[in-house]
Amino acid sequence: MLLFLLATAAVLAAWAFWWEPGRLVLNEIELEVPGWPEGEETRIALIADLHVGSPRNGRDKLRRAVRRVNETLPDLVLIAGDLTIDNVLGGGFVPPEEIAGDLAALDARYGVFAVLGNHDRWLSAGRVEEALTGVGITVLDNRGQRVRVRGHDTWIAGVADYWTGHPSIDDALEGAGAGEPVILFTHNPDLFPEVPARVSLTLAGHTHGGQVIIPFVGPGITPSRFGARYAAGHVVEDGRHLFVTTGVGTSRLGVRFLVPPEVVSLRLTRCESCESPPE
Repeated sequence: MLLFLLATAAVLAAWAFWWEPGRLVLNEIELEVPGWPEGEETRIALIADLHVGSPRNGRDKLRRAVRRVNETLPDLVLIAGDLTIDNVLGGGFVPPEEIAGDLAALDARYGVFAVLGNHDRWLSAGRVEEALTGVGITVLDNRGQRVRVRGHDTWIAGVADYWTGHPSIDDALEGAGAGEPVILFTHNPDLFPEVPARVSLTLAGHTHGGQVIIPFVGPGITPSRFGARYAAGHVVEDGRHLFVTTGVGTSRLGVRFLVPPEVVSLRLTRCESCESPPE
């Protein structure tokens, strides 16, 4: 019995600290959202929490993530922050300039956009933003940009990190046209209760899905004031839509269990039964 327990513990430890942190899955999601152009499908690739340099998560895996994104033939690529690491046990710091150099290979028909996460700001918001913009990636910090996607204008709104920035949804939405589809993305989903109904879809990362799912219990420690409410996946509240990715890397401790690293490919279509967002 003791040998069985020891063997089981060894297998679980190998799974959580070696096998799963090194994985990368493609999570393909079809979402019907309010206010989207009728008869139009838009492909958005979402990546977050790259944490390049965390255990089993070096530049080789980042390049693999970039290839997986490009294979989805996205219209837009959105990077929801935390490119870098800070005090990850067993990790090694990778400069944001090198990370941005690999992200430069991202290929989207209508653009690649990013917001900064708390780890990026702890390092240096200016340095990370300069690295990204230097390779042609647009950083949206409390501002938005109109993008012509498949013949329709779409407003892409980037909001600063909830913890370490000075988030302003109003600033990010300033300039959005009446009735124009709006995609809002930010690092931390704790902002979601403040997002107005006019936003078709909010995208975020930060939580890592708790990094560990405890069977019959749920996500482990989720860095959110709402606990596991916005831990991962598609959430609908009061007719407003949120999607949270579990991310690519790890933070603090290089462990994942039943929460594999992911690249998300979203296919957005109009929700005919949903009430259109107010103008």
